[in-house]
Amino acid sequence: MIKQVQMNAMNNILPALQKRITVFKAKYVIKTSASLLSLIIACVSIMQLHGQQAKGPVQLADQYFAAGEYYTAANLYEEFLHPSKKQISTSEFPLNIKAKRTVVSAAPNVSRTDILYKQAESYRLANYWQQAAAAYKECMEEDPSEYPGAFYWYAVCERSLGHYESAWDNIKLYLIGAGSNSEYKEAAEKELQTLKFIQQQLVRPDSVLMKTQKLNVPASNEKGAFALAHISGNQFLITSTETDSIKVNGVNPYHSRLFSATLNNGTFDAMTPVTLPMNDPIINQGAGTISPDGRYLYFSQWKKENGKVISSIYYSVKQGANWSSPTKLPIININTFSSKQPFCTTDGKYLFFSSDRPGGSGKFDIWYALLRDDGTTGQPVNLGPSVNTGDDEQAPFYQTSSGTLVFSSNGYQGMGGYDLFAAKGRETTWQSPENLGHPVNSSRDDIYFLTAENKTLLSNALVGSDRGEGCCLETYSIIKTPKNKRLAGSLFDCNGNAPLADAQVILKDGQGKTWTATTNANGKYSFEMGNEDHEPLTLSASKEFYLDTTFSSKVENIDESDLLVDKLINADLCLEKKPEPKPEPVLVIKAEDVVTVYFDFDKSLLKSEATQKLDSIYNIMVELPITTIQISGYTDGLGSDAYNKILSDKRARACANYLIQKGIDATRVSFVSFGACCPVEMEKINGRDNPDGRSRNRRALINVKKD
Repeated sequence: MIKQVQMNAMNNILPALQKRITVFKAKYVIKTSASLLSLIIACVSIMQLHGQQAKGPVQLADQYFAAGEYYTAANLYEEFLHPSKKQISTSEFPLNIKAKRTVVSAAPNVSRTDILYKQAESYRLANYWQQAAAAYKECMEEDPSEYPGAFYWYAVCERSLGHYESAWDNIKLYLIGAGSNSEYKEAAEKELQTLKFIQQQLVRPDSVLMKTQKLNVPASNEKGAFALAHISGNQFLITSTETDSIKVNGVNPYHSRLFSATLNNGTFDAMTPVTLPMNDPIINQGAGTISPDGRYLYFSQWKKENGKVISSIYYSVKQGANWSSPTKLPIININTFSSKQPFCTTDGKYLFFSSDRPGGSGKFDIWYALLRDDGTTGQPVNLGPSVNTGDDEQAPFYQTSSGTLVFSSNGYQGMGGYDLFAAKGRETTWQSPENLGHPVNSSRDDIYFLTAENKTLLSNALVGSDRGEGCCLETYSIIKTPKNKRLAGSLFDCNGNAPLADAQVILKDGQGKTWTATTNANGKYSFEMGNEDHEPLTLSASKEFYLDTTFSSKVENIDESDLLVDKLINADLCLEKKPEPKPEPVLVIKAEDVVTVYFDFDKSLLKSEATQKLDSIYNIMVELPITTIQISGYTDGLGSDAYNKILSDKRARACANYLIQKGIDATRVSFVSFGACCPVEMEKINGRDNPDGRSRNRRALINVKKD
């Protein structure tokens, strides 16, 4: 009976393994994919052993577990635990296997609880959180004293599923029951901090500003779709998997590949493999980036060497419509160490990457190197302890326009797994990284990040995350509505430097929109500007006994600590007191108070002589704010009455607009048009045309008056 069960298991598993081996590819670009060959060899070895000695499902499960084939192991354990139950189809082979955990071995004679715990471990390591949680829970109910760690791992599963209250309760139970020397005590205390951080993130006020949506990528649930890099327009590089065109016996037929794809309305269309000549059929490629001039393509290539996954960064040169054969970057890569996930800055100066090379802070660190004209780099430089921790930092992205580095880390306080962090700076000088928070980050792994230059970081970002129901990392768009802006400042007396209360301050944007405020007792004013762009900005301030003054806005500081409002602090403004009033002479309207400007035939353009006269009028109106002007427009006698009426109006308006554009209030300017009315010179003398007379009639009269 056991032999028949084993035969059935092998008949089910091996075709599924051959068909769906992509599962070992997509979750972590470097860590899991390169173990595929050894897994297939292990499966072949198991098949060979089957002819030598019959093995029960538990022994087979242990072997699959040891080979990193956790999901298959879980099904075989299930076959032992519930032999009459219908097994889950092995065609549903997962793509998010993690081969980085410690293996739990099994003795030939074990209890049912032992097998149940192994099954829970198998599901967890395969990232099947729902099944893992159920198995841990059953293990806890059967024998809570035998496996106290089940309480801890059950809590981790619950946190990953978003069941935060249950996770909290079970972590507490674990810490109470396991004692001070418990195996996972330190990890459990860290998990409590993670849960506290999650609760803080879930109530972030600015979460209402963000919209998260998974991008539509064909078959991304089964193949993964992540590590996006911009090419141009709506063209992107994207990493996924495909079936090799040439199959080699004993070699995994599925490998990670770089694709080019077009993004239209949240959907990737026309995903096309990037053609890169490969000499090694088991090489995996992914996480690419292209230099701004389009000449060089940088990407990761990895495989398993002597039992260890080694990743290196390669580059290819554009040759017409094709890429050259990949070349390993000579300085970036070091034998027996990994370098991966290159990112080329948009100014073409730097190549950022992740590496576990010597000289770092711990495991994988973020490094950068200067790019040379020939596509190679200078000596790599570690970003230092301001960014890197003793754990893993990876997948760097740098927005040149804002000087902001975004990277993924499991070494800082986060929401679980890898979180995305941002740090402002350059080269080796960085501010403290800040967690990008919920909903950018989730309780799963959030690794890759991409956004455009000259935009706010989260206005339209793309994030690689395994938060969904799919097998592996998929891509999500994060769109954050801009925060509201509040412009604030202070108004003072220019001489005594005392704050000016009860002054009127008017803010005006480039589109003519205005806001009005009154200063308080401390001379302070503020404007709620909404979340739109209002540049350029001008401010006008007025107060009794002070000269009205207009200023260009000069923002000296921006306080971004409020999650909903950015506080813009304007430079201090001051007003000059009006001079002591002097007796004003009575303005007597005389002939010289009427200024005449002349125009060319059939024209309304101001000539240089006219602008000089208007500038003089402008100076008078500035010196005497109570003055007003009236402009009359005229033409010569040529043309129809209707046409001359329009032309004279244009001439009067030209004068008025010139003064208004220089800053004279429009309410102080009035104009009227008379056409060919009222000539001052005869246009015909003795029946002959008089051009000089006509030129004197093509005029505008400007009457300066004081009411």
